[in-house]
Amino acid sequence: MKNILVLFSHPKFEKSRANTALVNQIKDLDGVTFHDLYECYPDFNIDVLAEKKLLSKHDIIIWHHPLYWYSCPPLMKQWIDMVLEFGWAYGPNGNALKNKTCLNVITTGGSREVYCSEGSNSFTIRQFLRPFEQTAKLCGMEYLLPFAVMETHKLSDIDLSNYAKQYQRLILLLKQELNTNDCNGFSFLNDIPKLKTF
Repeated sequence: MKNILVLFSHPKFEKSRANTALVNQIKDLDGVTFHDLYECYPDFNIDVLAEKKLLSKHDIIIWHHPLYWYSCPPLMKQWIDMVLEFGWAYGPNGNALKNKTCLNVITTGGSREVYCSEGSNSFTIRQFLRPFEQTAKLCGMEYLLPFAVMETHKLSDIDLSNYAKQYQRLILLLKQELNTNDCNGFSFLNDIPKLKTF
């Protein structure tokens, strides 16, 4: 069974109804380490060695964050810049993360309709997440489709509960083995049939 590290980054977590629902559903699952970066590093002084040790103990890495200005919150970006060092995560002999799996779990205020070539944001979510995908590729990791909860301010409590259950089901699938063929033709992991039914 695979171990999963959820690297969570949200500077206003206490005000996020959507992320609270998602996190509460998965944080105590067996085989899951929930790691709140803003809780651990409020001063942005990241313990690089401790983070590397944490990464080495897990098979699957989840970057869980809201989409902030088409990217992640600043502490997660700093974590990537500092922890994924040349010679360790990539480059000559930099194979510490090779063959691990990673993905983004994101929340957005905007709807799917605004994240497309015809929408007000001009690009898709997956296009905005390309830096994460390339980071994973450079580090020799397998990058999966994102899990996205969108238009969060309009979601009912039932909708949020369903997304949280989908997130939990995704975690359970990842711990066993998620067949990547099941993801073909979809934009998000939460669109695949295995996660849509309750």
